Amino acid sequence: MTPSAPKQRSVLALLLSSANEVVPTEALIEELWEGHPPVSALTTLQTYVYQLRKLLTRNGEEEDGPRLLTKHGAYLLSVDGGMLDAVEFERLIDVARRHLQSDDLEPASATLCAALDLWHGSALADVVAGPRLAIYRTRLEELRVHAVKLRIDTWWRMGRHHETIAELKELAATHPLDEWFHLRLMEGLSRESRRHEALEVYHNLRSILREELGLEPGSEMRELQQTVLALDHAPHAPHASIDRSPEPALAGRNGRRPLHDPVRDPVRDSVRDRSPRKAGCAL
Repeated sequence: MTPSAPKQRSVLALLLSSANEVVPTEALIEELWEGHPPVSALTTLQTYVYQLRKLLTRNGEEEDGPRLLTKHGAYLLSVDGGMLDAVEFERLIDVARRHLQSDDLEPASATLCAALDLWHGSALADVVAGPRLAIYRTRLEELRVHAVKLRIDTWWRMGRHHETIAELKELAATHPLDEWFHLRLMEGLSRESRRHEALEVYHNLRSILREELGLEPGSEMRELQQTVLALDHAPHAPHASIDRSPEPALAGRNGRRPLHDPVRDPVRDSVRDRSPRKAGCAL
């Protein structure tokens, strides 16, 4: 049911991102033409909406599926929340958090895996994103990374840290400025008596941060490096202090300090991702 025309896809994606909410025509016009609408913008938008409505009602789909309603100077796409992967993804993350708060690790892991299995590519991969959709896409991507961190952290609490090392290597390469993945990888390698590899993780991250941002690794990374250096072939390193419920964070945080400062959605397809796939999520 995905429209073929790019701007129609953008209209549908924006309505889906605000499902069951009124979206003013001005917001849709801004999304499509970003401050430079043609004289015929309103008429063109109405044509897109008409075509989408025809698509939704084809073969009687509107009875059980989404309904595109016209309001006063606005539109509303009425959708059952269970039809949208993005909505279901966030619901599952909330369920997993409640399991983690109760220390129910097995159901938390299974729920997080189910949430992450909803992803099949990058968010809104086939949509030309204007300002509002760009924000929505970034939010989805941040939530995905957050969910991956929660699952990895859950597996560590279950004693399954060795199962995450290969995935962490891929995640550290995909998110080179996210210290969380590097920290977990470094600690996991150390626990597996792979001290040389653990120290390589630190030095690689330090080189990237210095070159890209002019920063040093954060305090946890520096402390873990010193711990690994002090190990005398011990099989396990002390567990680094990592938040059990990591929140999405932008690059440049996590306690880094400056180098020279010694003090311091189409329906059912609305979730897409470019991050590495989950390895061995099924229990």
